[in-house]
Amino acid sequence: MSQTAKEALRRLAGQQVSAIGLGLMGMSEFYGAHDDAESLATLHAAFELGVRHLDTADTYGAGHNEQLLGRFLAELGPNQRAEVLVATKFGIDRPAGTYERRIDNSPAYIRAACEASLKRLGLEQIGLYYVHRRDPAVPIELLMETLVALKTEGKIAAIGLSEVSVETLRRAHAVHPVAAVQSEYSLWERGAELEMLPATAALGVAFVAYSPLGRALLSAALPATQDLAPDDFRRMLPRFNGAAGEHNRALAARLAQLAEAWSLPPSQLALAWILNKQPHALVIPGTRRQTHLGSNWAAGQVELNAVQVAALDALFAPGVVAGERYTEGGWVGIESARG
Repeated sequence: MSQTAKEALRRLAGQQVSAIGLGLMGMSEFYGAHDDAESLATLHAAFELGVRHLDTADTYGAGHNEQLLGRFLAELGPNQRAEVLVATKFGIDRPAGTYERRIDNSPAYIRAACEASLKRLGLEQIGLYYVHRRDPAVPIELLMETLVALKTEGKIAAIGLSEVSVETLRRAHAVHPVAAVQSEYSLWERGAELEMLPATAALGVAFVAYSPLGRALLSAALPATQDLAPDDFRRMLPRFNGAAGEHNRALAARLAQLAEAWSLPPSQLALAWILNKQPHALVIPGTRRQTHLGSNWAAGQVELNAVQVAALDALFAPGVVAGERYTEGGWVGIESARG
């Protein structure tokens, strides 16, 4: 069951990249105040480590996140910039500073969103362009035709889907090969194991796991929910509050005990579990500061044995984690199973 991760490489959007990428969302919103100078320093430190897969979206900070990434890319030399796989997303139309959203997958919106992202990023081509959320009113075949046209025009290099159903993936893949599916996956969110992970493996589609550290709960360093920043969106997530929150923190404490027994940081263990279980998976842990970069990066070199994997599987067995992962508003546009 265990797979060596010494090279920690995966195929994504036609490139060979490290299985450890970087999610940029928290550098713009959702997790409290942000600091552009600190974020840029973190991006440079990640690049020095070897991180080449950088994940953003047009909705993060109402374009701020893409602009920030564009500033970083502009600070690289041409050869360095060519090494970076930029993944961004479209489809969530959300007023700045709010959590409520409208989903738009219309051809006109996709084209306008792509042009806007290219401008903010300072790129001529987006490496991996995801449908962030699905509007069921727009047939996936029509959506894919629009994306194929953008690829033919050279504006995007590869097509991705996020939080879709297996049926949607298969229909989309029949129109044009899908390079990647991005969904939440971690020890505390294992729904993708039922259908999506087997389906992507069978189709040769990369699986990109977002929130692989359970929105930092699995790092064992997260403050109590009431001590988070006032604008930290975890304050309203069911899994962080009430009896569910207490139950889930107890699970995280048990993970920390296992990690200590195995001489690993909890976050590193959580990332290594994904990479050891899923040979076609990549992870994009997010961090705004350089503190956790080295530990996250080193997870790609951790090889777990079958006993360790089984112990983690049992501790976080499907159904053990309490509460839903999103509020009602957060489920808009998500096709994958609730949980």
